[in-house]
Amino acid sequence: MKWQTKKAVVTGGLGFIGSHLVESMLEKGAEVAVVDSSGVRPALFKKKLTDYKATCKRFGVSPDFHDIDLQFGATEFRELAKNADAVVHLAAYFGGRGFVQEKQAECSAMFAVDQNVFRISSEEGVKRLHYASSACVYPNKLQDDRKYLLKEEDAQPNYGWDSADNIYGWAKLLGEREIQILHKERGMSVSTCRFLTVYGPQEYDDSHAIAALINRSLRKEDPFVVWGDGYQERGFTYVTDIVSGIIRATEVVTDGTPLNLGVDWRVNMRRVVELIHGYLGFKPKRIIYDATKPVGPISRALDIRKTKKTTGWEPKVGIEEGLKSTVAWHKRNYALLKA
Repeated sequence: MKWQTKKAVVTGGLGFIGSHLVESMLEKGAEVAVVDSSGVRPALFKKKLTDYKATCKRFGVSPDFHDIDLQFGATEFRELAKNADAVVHLAAYFGGRGFVQEKQAECSAMFAVDQNVFRISSEEGVKRLHYASSACVYPNKLQDDRKYLLKEEDAQPNYGWDSADNIYGWAKLLGEREIQILHKERGMSVSTCRFLTVYGPQEYDDSHAIAALINRSLRKEDPFVVWGDGYQERGFTYVTDIVSGIIRATEVVTDGTPLNLGVDWRVNMRRVVELIHGYLGFKPKRIIYDATKPVGPISRALDIRKTKKTTGWEPKVGIEEGLKSTVAWHKRNYALLKA
């Protein structure tokens, strides 16, 4: 699939990952319609829409934005799907570790959102459908080993309700299965990637760990509280690596085979805090590691050999480089983030 002159719809296109994806697709010459909802984090909606319009201006195109709640706005989405060559479905009810563990009823709304997008895309003959999945599809029991890399085939329901990370993980796992069925029964070209702990510039929401730690460091909180014992590990993946992987998978994968999109190394939270404080020149007198807060898996990183072999993609940005640019962006936007 070549993007030049193709018409694409990006759901969640004003969001953190979505905004980067829209920019990259415009750069490749695609016509991009953006779907997002003003009802999701309404305090940030105006700023995100302004950013999107500025991106369009930079590429010399007119904004094509549609304010649609995909849980209920099936009719409006259908009008967009009728003319789309590709739909990249990023929209979800999401948040950080606290959200995944403590807001499961809200996560359940994703079943309705995904069903509307999948069904309508299929009925309207969309040529390519990409679904944004998550490493939360993997069983937490496999993530106690600090040396183990999660493989795509590990996302099988062998551990009862612990086979995925709460309702959020199950919603993503069942979404993957549904697009595979669309390929099998209707011949639709589909792809899906499992994102791993994404971070980077343009994340206004601070529910995720890195954004929250940077914002709290900018506020010079002291004592400085970190959730967990600080030895929990993640394969933090820079947002531009995620975007390039989405685009590549949409281009070459057609049968919905899930692919890991992340890094195969990991770093613990103590090191992340150390790097952030170093880039900001901030040294709190006291750091408190609060094990009473939601922590999630002990260690999460991905085996990405199948992704490399299938698509030729691999991550390019390391944690030091990525954190440095992310911290710089937060510093420039601190006034807005504080408000």
